[in-house]
Amino acid sequence: MPRSTNAGPTQRMLRVGEQVRHALSETLQRGEIIDPLIESTVVSVSEVRMSTDLRVATVFVSPLGAKDADAVVEALNKHAKFVRGRVSGALRQMKFMPEFRFKLDTSFDNFARINDLLKSPEVARDLGPEDLDKDDNKDTE
Repeated sequence: MPRSTNAGPTQRMLRVGEQVRHALSETLQRGEIIDPLIESTVVSVSEVRMSTDLRVATVFVSPLGAKDADAVVEALNKHAKFVRGRVSGALRQMKFMPEFRFKLDTSFDNFARINDLLKSPEVARDLGPEDLDKDDNKDTE
């Protein structure tokens, strides 16, 4: 039976993505990339999405404390081949070493925006006092 095209990632893609994320995190933590922008920034690897053939790894990163996050992502993409070589030792069980493509992780910004919307006066107005009391009672139970 053919696999549906809109289905999520396979278990194998998720497992390999997590292994790649750990290996990348260790490499970034050791400071092996010689670039002043990357060395002065703490980079968090939040997720790695693998292609179906496991040859391309899309790495979502969050540069913490960086004034220009796009510049950090650009620097990581510039050093992608070097990173690929440094990570290869930790991923030697893979048949092919994936190509890394770094992207900025905006999920935290989206979560903050949704949180701000939920706390806005317009939403609070739509929720009646009885709705707020129900929420308060759930916290005490």
